[in-house]
Amino acid sequence: MSNEERIGFHKGCLDTLMKEREELLKIVSVTEQLMTVHIKSLKELGVDLQKDLEEARKKQAEAKNGSLEQQIKK
Repeated sequence: MSNEERIGFHKGCLDTLMKEREELLKIVSVTEQLMTVHIKSLKELGVDLQKDLEEARKKQAEAKNGSLEQQIKK
């Protein structure tokens, strides 16, 4: 493969990846907008999201610690 072919190949790959990144950013943007709408609605309904988040993190930490302890015992 000549250098020109290799250069063309890499430029084509970068072009494709840049377009894919743009589409990914669009998806992330829409997801953020939807999350914002749901968060606002939950707050209006009196849901304490901070409390729920802290509980979820605590459960996740407990599960992680439990699995580490199980691995150590094996």
